[in-house]
Amino acid sequence: MHGLPLLSMLLLVPAVGAALVWVAPRTGWARAIALASASTGLAAAVAVTAAFDANEPGFQLVEKHAWLPSLNAHYLVGIDGISVLFLPAAALLFTGVVLASWNSVHLLPRLYYSLLLLLEAAILGVLCALDMVLFILFWELTLVPFYFLVSLWGIGPNRRQAATKYTLVMLAGGIPLLFALLVLAFNHAAASNAGLPEGLAFDLPTLLAAPLSRGTQYAVFLLLLAGFGVKVPIFPLHTWLPVMAMEGPAAITALLVGMKLGAYGLIRFALPLAPAAAQEMHWLLASLGTVGVLYGALAALAQTNLRSMLAYASLSHVGLVVLGLASLDLQGLEGAVMQLLNFTVSAGGLFLLTSFLFHRSGSTDVLSLGGAARSMPLLASAFLLCGLAGMGLPGTSGFPADFLILLSALKTHTGAGIAALVGMVVGAAYFLGLYRRAFFGPVAHAHIAEAEDLRRRELLVALACGLVILAVGFFPSVVLDVIRPSAEALLARLPAAVR
Repeated sequence: MHGLPLLSMLLLVPAVGAALVWVAPRTGWARAIALASASTGLAAAVAVTAAFDANEPGFQLVEKHAWLPSLNAHYLVGIDGISVLFLPAAALLFTGVVLASWNSVHLLPRLYYSLLLLLEAAILGVLCALDMVLFILFWELTLVPFYFLVSLWGIGPNRRQAATKYTLVMLAGGIPLLFALLVLAFNHAAASNAGLPEGLAFDLPTLLAAPLSRGTQYAVFLLLLAGFGVKVPIFPLHTWLPVMAMEGPAAITALLVGMKLGAYGLIRFALPLAPAAAQEMHWLLASLGTVGVLYGALAALAQTNLRSMLAYASLSHVGLVVLGLASLDLQGLEGAVMQLLNFTVSAGGLFLLTSFLFHRSGSTDVLSLGGAARSMPLLASAFLLCGLAGMGLPGTSGFPADFLILLSALKTHTGAGIAALVGMVVGAAYFLGLYRRAFFGPVAHAHIAEAEDLRRRELLVALACGLVILAVGFFPSVVLDVIRPSAEALLARLPAAVR
């Protein structure tokens, strides 16, 4: 089994599914092919996870083939303990999005499902790529499906402007990533005295084996922080997120919020490639994280729409992840990775449930809801469980992640840790307050009183999210045991004086 190109097979499944959708004779067939492709991708991701050796800290299931010989760039994919669990989490979320879109996509369904599957292939490629040219290719390829999915199937009047703003902001964020790539490649060529293009190197294992000077590390770290920070997003680079949440389809926004690729990029590239710069600029990461936690929580507290509240809550939660990275210790790094995995299920699940609610009520504003739990108790219960996971309630997947991050932050950045605690208290206030107003109290609208509860496909999505939340909440060691060896190897790159 280990001899099979499992990662390439994983990337091909949604890409082939996207092509097959176009030959479907009817819309029903297109949906069935999309679901079969997403489900097969989930099975392939589980197979990759099963083939992974959790005791080995290095990259595994590596595949390397010549791709751009003139640039010395390769098709190079592989996984380690930091990236492996994101694969089944992403595949599960995409399967949920297909199910959530089952009865709501009437305009150009073949195009919708093919774009969705292409987006899955690109995101899985981002998670597997170990060559930086290949990584940036997959990174930029995510923009095309997102643009059309929001501009064509968005639910807001300004959806095209929102999609355009998102695309332009992400393209601007790609510029510092490209500069960082060039700095790394030309630095390696100069250090190896091999000349161009023979001395160029873009693959991560080679770059990790060639230490950078302190000045080069500063340049690389700041460029990567700026490029990935747009996608995280960190304050004040976040303005695209609330707009996309309000204008785009809630099911597609689940992918934007659930898959924090920017934070993943910081862990995969910024910290290991520029460890000394990351260590010396820990105060910058801690400051950005703290501001994000507090600003996101306070902004969410002022919202009256579930979608905008969840968008600002996402900003607050990812600020906590950045704060965990600022600690540069094992607890903070484990907590950050675990929190990113929790986002995929809890935050992604919340937006999927919000899409179910929108298609029943036509709105996610609390003024148009009220008493929804009376007619939709299953939806209300699933929404509460995902929200409690976001709050870090004991017994949910958010608790071990929040606990590790806060413990690490209080130890390394006490003031920031206390501020994060305040942000979490505010977080409980904004979620529970808006949840009470939306789901409890008297039923004020006829469309809420007559609304149908979760259908079987929707209930399957809710059950899958709920089971993962509870399983990880009660058995966090299953996840932490996978993350720890690779996290320890990453931290071992820090200067010895600060480890």
